[in-house]
Amino acid sequence: MTRARSLTVLFIAGLVGLLAVWLGSRYKHLGQNSLHLMSHGTIPSMESGLSTGVIVALAKCAFKTFPALFGLFKIGYLPEGVHIVGYARTKMSEEEFHKRGVSYIKDADDPETAKKLEEFKNVMSYVSGQYEGDEGYSALTKALEEIESKYQTKEVNRLFYMALPPSVFIPVAQGLRRNCYTPNGTNRIIVEKPFGKDLESCRQMMSSLKKEWTEEETFRIDHYLGKEMVKNILVLRFANLVFSSGWSNQAIKSVQITFKEPFGTEGRGGYFDEFGIIRDIQQNHLLQVLSILTMERPVSFSAEDIRDEKVRREILRAIPPIAKEDVLLGQYVAANGKPGYLDDETVPQNSVCPTFAALTLWIHNPRWEGVPFILKAGKGEE
Repeated sequence: MTRARSLTVLFIAGLVGLLAVWLGSRYKHLGQNSLHLMSHGTIPSMESGLSTGVIVALAKCAFKTFPALFGLFKIGYLPEGVHIVGYARTKMSEEEFHKRGVSYIKDADDPETAKKLEEFKNVMSYVSGQYEGDEGYSALTKALEEIESKYQTKEVNRLFYMALPPSVFIPVAQGLRRNCYTPNGTNRIIVEKPFGKDLESCRQMMSSLKKEWTEEETFRIDHYLGKEMVKNILVLRFANLVFSSGWSNQAIKSVQITFKEPFGTEGRGGYFDEFGIIRDIQQNHLLQVLSILTMERPVSFSAEDIRDEKVRREILRAIPPIAKEDVLLGQYVAANGKPGYLDDETVPQNSVCPTFAALTLWIHNPRWEGVPFILKAGKGEE
């Protein structure tokens, strides 16, 4: 009989985050089956896999993360005993926390969905606290220990997922390490992009994180890679022999990778204006897509081998600096009754931050020499 374990997953977002605690996993190491489907063509069983839940109840990405987590709960893909605890600076009651979380479920009025939502509310709690100092994290630890005490197990695993501005990554990582780190199981911390504003700030951030968390305990994530279309690119390329001979400059004249959002910053101008569309979308999301489209077949579909093909071999290192004449920048303005970028009260007056960018990249290797790769991204586009 397999001994039960508990796992805590903490998602901290700029406004609110979630923390999940559950039992039943047989894996000691997080993420071991992350590429199982790609390499073996089968879905790991619930007994051998480790499920995690991440949700943002007040931030923009809650529209996707909360329904996704509830969807897993609804069809029984989350282990029994799951508990979700929100942690953020926003003060609210658990009732308000439930209400805001449920508001993102489109079919909440459906009788079957409504029944499941009531069950889901029973595994949702909330703790308010600051990102700096120890008082808030002490309260969080107390709440976690109270939850974990209900489970008949001595082994406690905690996974902390941060979706925060880079400016608070380090204080939060320090606070979690000092107060919420369990000695009785596995601890992991997940950091979501952006990882700083440039190479130097990224290096400083990673160096500071390593002082608190080991490399084995640290995961860096680009959520765009979780999109079904992006995940299917590798299968499309390497499981279809018909594409093998034509996937090169011999048959492809140019490649365009386009990201369009019909909405603007909508109150998130403070964050966006600091980073801009290139850092927010192109440097990470679109560059990842480009590398998957152009890389050679990896030795295996493990994370390490895929990363090697993207970076060490003939893709990212083969892209020279982008010439100024290959860059087009823009900023959306008011049109069709919708406000412009500068109409957002959270955007500094007279900001010249680009909300649209089109870049042309070139890859100097035998497969892609001479093929322009055009990366376009923009907000407020119809």
